[in-house]
Amino acid sequence: MSIAIWWIRRDMRLADNAALTSAAARGSVVPLFVVDPAFQKAGVARTQFMFATLRSLDLSAERAIILRHADPVTEVVSFAKEVGANSVHVAADFSPYGRARDAKVRTALQQAGIEFVEADSPYAVNPGTVLKDDGTPLKVFTPFYKRWMNHVHLENRTASKIQWHDARSLCHGYPSTDAPDGSIFPVGEEATWLRWTEWSSQSLDGYKANRDNPGIDGTSRLSAALRFGVIHPRQLLRVLPPSAGGDHFRSELAWREFYADVLFHLPQTQWQNLQTKMNVLPVDSGPTADERFARFCAAQTGYPVVDAGIRQMIATGWMHNRVRMIVASFLVKDLHLPWQWGARFFMTHLIDGDTASNNHGWQWTAGTGTDAAPYFRVFNPTSQSEKFDPTGSYIREWIPELADVDNAHIHAPWTLGLLAPSAYPEPMVDHAVEREEALARYKAVSGK
Repeated sequence: MSIAIWWIRRDMRLADNAALTSAAARGSVVPLFVVDPAFQKAGVARTQFMFATLRSLDLSAERAIILRHADPVTEVVSFAKEVGANSVHVAADFSPYGRARDAKVRTALQQAGIEFVEADSPYAVNPGTVLKDDGTPLKVFTPFYKRWMNHVHLENRTASKIQWHDARSLCHGYPSTDAPDGSIFPVGEEATWLRWTEWSSQSLDGYKANRDNPGIDGTSRLSAALRFGVIHPRQLLRVLPPSAGGDHFRSELAWREFYADVLFHLPQTQWQNLQTKMNVLPVDSGPTADERFARFCAAQTGYPVVDAGIRQMIATGWMHNRVRMIVASFLVKDLHLPWQWGARFFMTHLIDGDTASNNHGWQWTAGTGTDAAPYFRVFNPTSQSEKFDPTGSYIREWIPELADVDNAHIHAPWTLGLLAPSAYPEPMVDHAVEREEALARYKAVSGK
């Protein structure tokens, strides 16, 4: 019987996994995960969550997963020869790094007479699929979403039977597999689906109205599961009801795929402005900028919702999406720092860190990405906090120094004057002043 390798990447699940199904159709399956040296760039929390997820998957796969610690460009073909595999099956990677890596692996496998099969992807619709009538990509979400819906296929791709090949003697072993302290993400398929079932039954109907309130359980918190493929978007799309909440959740899944599509067509936008005209936008640098960035990263800006978001991210590996936008706006439009600084800071700490979503989300806020009229949008951290965390519950959770401040002042504690809590800093900048400065800079570039 032939041996097929299921090379696990961003598809850490057994159900509805076309790469695993493809491998199982060829013969006995060796599930392989290669610990790429490039993973060293990932933060501790994301790495811990990844290994905890792999351990959970390994238990479900009868402890058949083989871990190897090496460069996948050489290790995959070497391992395939070692176990006598005829084929390697994967979910395609559409990131700039992944595409370059897979091209090299494919060539090496072909030279060894081993087939490389791309049988799935982390997306409901593969990046590069949704195009205008003239065959060019879309750079605006709404028309992308309308066309994306026509390409979604929801068939289940679960293998009917899997025969695992025992190669455990070749496993290099697991590092620590504990989830990071304070993690709010479920680990493994069973826990992920339990989270979805409980949350959707209670909160999906109110998702559209409540998703922007960081003080309540208004979002699914499945972003890490989607990032690592513990759950596939087509699985969620299959169970979404035709309701306001279901429709809005569907559009949020599409935003994830839109950003992946943009990055696929324009890989340079991983770290460069999508709107090249914004390359001349003045950003601050030098010792003062470095000092401001250090205070930002230390959650000592003096704006409670900004500091709460940063503390939440550092403690849990996640930040509420509305707060991400407020935090990002503060960095680029109140501190006038490069969006790339913030994007790297987020990628260091976020468990759900995904380059396409993270970096293009930062570009959207910075006004250098897919938004058509970005410079008008300068989030006021105080009014945003008052609107979306009206009782201050989110702030109190993450900034205990402000726990005793009343609802009227918790969003701007400095307005208490001498009664302001001494343990919390005053605002590092005046938002009204910096807003005008940001608008002046953007208007100079846009000509409006």
